[in-house]
Amino acid sequence: MKSPEDMLGAVSRSMKERTGKTLEEWVAAVQASGIDPLDQKAVRNWLKSEHGVKQNSQWAIADAAARAAGWQAPTVAEYVDNQYAGPKQALRPIFDKLAEAALALGDDVSMEGRGGYTPFVRKRQFAAVEAPSRRHVDLGLRYMSAPESARLAPAKAPGQSTHKVRLESVDEVDDEVLHLLAAAYDQNG
Repeated sequence: MKSPEDMLGAVSRSMKERTGKTLEEWVAAVQASGIDPLDQKAVRNWLKSEHGVKQNSQWAIADAAARAAGWQAPTVAEYVDNQYAGPKQALRPIFDKLAEAALALGDDVSMEGRGGYTPFVRKRQFAAVEAPSRRHVDLGLRYMSAPESARLAPAKAPGQSTHKVRLESVDEVDDEVLHLLAAAYDQNG
């Protein structure tokens, strides 16, 4: 499986072919635009509205412009720490128990960093954990064929989830939830 950095590199290498400019030329255009290159959302919006740049290229250009301005991507641990800071701090034990269980499913599991959720990946993402409020955590699971469980609800998020389980306490991360997590792992190998 390609890492986010590998995918960004592939998009960057084909930038001129797809957009008419090299990545370096786009970074210079962002710098000349007057838009704060550290505001990646504003940069992506500008690229789309002013230049018709497609989504994957927008992300690559915005990332490169921010890095050129001194931004460094957070580590996975920093992403997780930010997700469970402040009013969501009490939910961290739920995340920790789910992360431990997901990573224990196999040597082929990795945890990735994102701003709003944490994906767990095998050959593809099979689970994602998100704290959408300060009261609960959603465990998103990706299934080809969902197991029977009254606790599963259809979902389109977090990440690539087809279903999710709402968890309000660490005690709810029980044998049934661990079975549902393992089933998603098994179906995404």
